[in-house]
Amino acid sequence: MLQAGIVGLPNVGKSTLFNALTAQEAALAANYPFATIEPNVGVVEVPDERLAVLQKLNNAQKIVPATVEFLDIAGLVRGASKGEGLGNQFLANIRETHAVIQVVRCFEDENIVHVEGSVDPIRDIETIQIELALADLGSIEKRKDKATRGAKSGGDKDAKRELEIIEKILPVLEEGRPVRAAGLSDDEREIVKKWFLLTSKPTIYAANVDEATLADPESNPHVQKVLAHAKAENSDVVPICAKLEAELVALDPAERDEYLKDLGLTSSGVDKLIKAAYHMLGLMSFLTAGEKEVRAWTIPIGTKAPQAAGEIHTDIERGFIRAEIVSYDDLVACGSRKAASEKGLARLEGKEYVMQDGDVVDFRFNV
Repeated sequence: MLQAGIVGLPNVGKSTLFNALTAQEAALAANYPFATIEPNVGVVEVPDERLAVLQKLNNAQKIVPATVEFLDIAGLVRGASKGEGLGNQFLANIRETHAVIQVVRCFEDENIVHVEGSVDPIRDIETIQIELALADLGSIEKRKDKATRGAKSGGDKDAKRELEIIEKILPVLEEGRPVRAAGLSDDEREIVKKWFLLTSKPTIYAANVDEATLADPESNPHVQKVLAHAKAENSDVVPICAKLEAELVALDPAERDEYLKDLGLTSSGVDKLIKAAYHMLGLMSFLTAGEKEVRAWTIPIGTKAPQAAGEIHTDIERGFIRAEIVSYDDLVACGSRKAASEKGLARLEGKEYVMQDGDVVDFRFNV
């Protein structure tokens, strides 16, 4: 399963957010550094309003949502790239994730100590960024030596290509900036992906604000700085109040919706963050719907129909004949698959069909 790692300096609300995401108290939320040592792992349901609608249309017995895995990783401090604090462990844990959610403190509270002594989200982002860039710099320098030898000795084309990319990346890392800010082409990014660099991972900044700011987060000067920083490196920002989200977990859905409505919000920050992480991991959902269940199936964006069928069962992929597809919007507008077929909105697709998010599918196969 693809994983998103939650990172940040100590005491920025990281473990509180993880608890809210996973609706559990497993992660110790404490007011001192290194309260989290081993990464906590939580499998989280991806909010998808379409499932309840399809359940009603099909009188389905149950709903099975898509899921995504989150890791709550120990707080990082200056010098992590040299092994300070829990540095080596932190770097190993983050290396294993596929995307990063960096929690950035954007609220003032004299009762919660800040490891640097004051609230400054850009300094905090740069502290982590520099440590990750230094770790990547060490990896890239070793790779450069190896590629240089390969290019000289045998005229290795791959080695020459690697060197070209390394020359683009090195000055960026030397400035303490992330690889994702190096302006790489799609082809170059595909090559770099295999190098498992920490700063090449797609990143979302979770701007942790107080409850008063939540209805209009962009009025918060700390959030404004994070938005500008994220835009410069093509990353996303999701404003969130971790403390409030942790409290919402204890409410039933109706109370939760009412509370959010009173705050002028249509959905919780946690829901937005889960959806953003799912998309950032390059994932989407196709749907199946029947009387037994309505289910969202997770596939990488760009997956073809037979491989999507394989997510349900390998036999369906092996014996794939065709996919009978109705888009979610068309199905809901028509009220049933039969009505959608009568209006010519149900399609038969073959092996080369690229699945779209929200396709409601019935696979035909023969084994």
